[in-house]
Amino acid sequence: MTGIAVFSGTTEGRTLSHQLAAEGIPVTVCVATEYGQIQQGEAPGITVHTGRMDPADMAALVAGAALCVDATHPYAAQASANIRMACERAGVPCLRLLRPASPLPEDALTAPDAASAARLLAGTQGNILLTTGAKELAVFGPLGGQRLIARVLPSHEGLDACAAAGIPARNIVAMQGPFTREMNEALLRQFSARYLVTKDGGEAGGFGAKVEAARAAGATLVVIRRPADGGASYEEVLDQCRKAVASWNR
Repeated sequence: MTGIAVFSGTTEGRTLSHQLAAEGIPVTVCVATEYGQIQQGEAPGITVHTGRMDPADMAALVAGAALCVDATHPYAAQASANIRMACERAGVPCLRLLRPASPLPEDALTAPDAASAARLLAGTQGNILLTTGAKELAVFGPLGGQRLIARVLPSHEGLDACAAAGIPARNIVAMQGPFTREMNEALLRQFSARYLVTKDGGEAGGFGAKVEAARAAGATLVVIRRPADGGASYEEVLDQCRKAVASWNR
């Protein structure tokens, strides 16, 4: 391929790819799902590859690129590891686009992963609003589906995950974000939820709106902490992309 490869599925990845394309830089964007493809949208100069890949497939796709940008979600640790491995194989420089972390409220409960968050809540009473996505729902199942309210994407995968975790249909909120503080608060009050479980998705992921909503509704915030990560800001990544393409074209 030529130009820049972007592993995306995030707001930052979409913004970066469209900015580069607007500057005449060819971009290949890799997204894992059809939902990610729809969110990415279409624009001249952008080629979208949809589907999950192993490191070997990734290496074949990025071969010849001036630079590869990992703009996956802050919690996609395995995907980031695979992207780094693929770039090493292909001899392509890789740069991580890091979404800034959010300050955590002092009264928030924290856990290193979803399973730990579920154990933290095992001895509690009251309904729990889960906003971590469908992948981790299974670990919360032992808490009792009747007290779990799951907000997931409106997809078969999301609904199937809810069913597998024993969450009844009346407790499923299948909606596409982003969600405002008002919407989050309304859900907490509608379901009389005493806990809101979330990841620190940053402002782009609506974390601040969840914090405010939990505070307003009197719910306890349970935050799954981010995996250890490093990288560069959006502005730094954009600048490096421009320099890489300029050097590559010489």
